[in-house]
Amino acid sequence: MQIGLIGLGKMGRGLSLNMLDHGHEVVVWNRSKDPVEKLVAAGAEEGKDIKDLVAKLEGEPKIVWLMMPAGEVTEQFLFSEIDGVVNYLNEGDVIIDGANSNYKDTKRRNKQIVAKGIRYVDIGVSGGPVGARKGACMMMGCDDATVVELLTPLLDDLNVEKGWGYFGKSGAGQFVKMVHNGIEYGMMQAIAEGFAIMKASEYEIDFDKLTDVYNHGSVIESRLIGWLQSGFREYGEELGEVSGTVGHLGEGKWTAEVAEELGVDAPIISGSFKFREDSKDNPSYTGQIVSVLRNQFGGHTVKKGKWKKSSL
Repeated sequence: MQIGLIGLGKMGRGLSLNMLDHGHEVVVWNRSKDPVEKLVAAGAEEGKDIKDLVAKLEGEPKIVWLMMPAGEVTEQFLFSEIDGVVNYLNEGDVIIDGANSNYKDTKRRNKQIVAKGIRYVDIGVSGGPVGARKGACMMMGCDDATVVELLTPLLDDLNVEKGWGYFGKSGAGQFVKMVHNGIEYGMMQAIAEGFAIMKASEYEIDFDKLTDVYNHGSVIESRLIGWLQSGFREYGEELGEVSGTVGHLGEGKWTAEVAEELGVDAPIISGSFKFREDSKDNPSYTGQIVSVLRNQFGGHTVKKGKWKKSSL
């Protein structure tokens, strides 16, 4: 297949290389040129601008995949007069939004895009940069179910076996990805709190050994425990260089808000989001653990910081 890919950040670069590995033709564009040059060296073709990128897509329908930051940036590259990809596509063409967009934005955008006869697909992408490069997990939503058959060969190539699915009308893909991230918040929070309790105890527990044992047959065996072990090995068990203030990109907040709108109690997800908000003024070892986990699977920046035992 031939794909136009806009946005070569950590995820976009990995997806582009993954596509090339599987024999797909990729035309790329990015605001900064260094990632473009590296992708061209790997076999991609450069689009000089958005119009040129679309013009170089020769097949029908044309497929453009956006991997831009959610929010205003994605909005710009969909609809702006110069950069908006909708200006250059024709009826039946396909836009894929792979950002962690708010599903409500997706539903609104879908109405604008479908009115032009263009098919709009929302795909939530899980697995971090390594997953994007070597095999991800993806969740799709789209009003036109026929697009599933069109994209199946591509998605089979980009994901681990049985690692993607179509979940219904527009917004469904990014909705279930949002909830996925809310669940992720809660799981990471529980792991971090548990290790903080052990850190504060009278016992001198070897966390490298413990994470290894936890990850061999225990009920909490998981990729998260494996990533925590990698984090301890990289930063040491004291995590002295890791910030106890935890960043977030919005999905946990959105999940908590939607739970409230739907009348569903979600104290774990809501509490884990509140912890991240409060960590700005109250950094802790618990926060350092969550920061390390975010760094290990998502490549998020870990800033230097210190923690006080009284704030555990």
